[in-house]
Amino acid sequence: MRNMVIIGSGPAGLTAAIYAARANLAPLLIEGKEPGGQLTLTTLVENYPGFSEGIMGPQLMEDMRSQAKRFGTEIVNAYVHAVKLTEKPFRVYYADQEIEAKTVVISTGSSAKLIGIASEIKLMGHGVSTCATCDGFFFRGKEIAVVGGGDSAMEEATFLTKFATKVSLIHRRETLRASKIMQDRALENPKIKFIWNTIVEEVEGTKGTGVTGLKLRNLKTQEMSQIKLDGLFVAIGHNPNTEILKGQITLDDRGYIITQPNSTRTNIPGVFACGDVQDPVFRQAVTAAGTGCMAAIEAERWLEH
Repeated sequence: MRNMVIIGSGPAGLTAAIYAARANLAPLLIEGKEPGGQLTLTTLVENYPGFSEGIMGPQLMEDMRSQAKRFGTEIVNAYVHAVKLTEKPFRVYYADQEIEAKTVVISTGSSAKLIGIASEIKLMGHGVSTCATCDGFFFRGKEIAVVGGGDSAMEEATFLTKFATKVSLIHRRETLRASKIMQDRALENPKIKFIWNTIVEEVEGTKGTGVTGLKLRNLKTQEMSQIKLDGLFVAIGHNPNTEILKGQITLDDRGYIITQPNSTRTNIPGVFACGDVQDPVFRQAVTAAGTGCMAAIEAERWLEH
């Protein structure tokens, strides 16, 4: 029987572990399929407070992991394939293990939807990004492209015009899914050029050079073309990692965990959710860490009572 089991090892899960371990709860943290979360896919992180020169994403996560272990967190490199949250004690299953828990903190994060081509994955963090707020600053005075047609794509493209000299917005259809106000804002922006009915076939460049261009295919004419640019932002949405929770915990229509206002409490007493799995809005390392702190404090108080 564990006082607390934390599922997921991004900034939210590891911050929860640090706080819980320092409260002598001896938490067990199960890392998941992507130890360290989305920050391990990035290179330089410049917007996490306390690092005036920036820090590499994987290094930041390794430091958080070491800090959690130093205070007594037990960390297991495995992923949770099932949970039972409808009865107490809660049960968490990974590999061939069954763990009983008094509280569960869910910090399984979300995964950015990708185009699905090898060159995009190869250059992730080297000119390919899924987060304009995180990486836009690196493209000051450069030409970039955004892929997508929804609100997040319009928002990212508009935001990126603060830095880039030109933003090409590539969409596979000739109409946008975005809300009217977001469409109008992007369409009226002189720095944004729309490329309709088109998909990215290949991202050109190397880890050394970064992104140098894109090979595009027009879906109507099948015509191939090439554009030179310095970066690609993929903005086709995120999927919260909540598959194992369906039918047990209250999710919104997109699959994000619904938490109570000003809290990380879920609809199940003793189960808390933090980080991107319950935050479709901000999706930042620092906000995830903040909710991880909240989850640990709330879980500790819940155990006391």
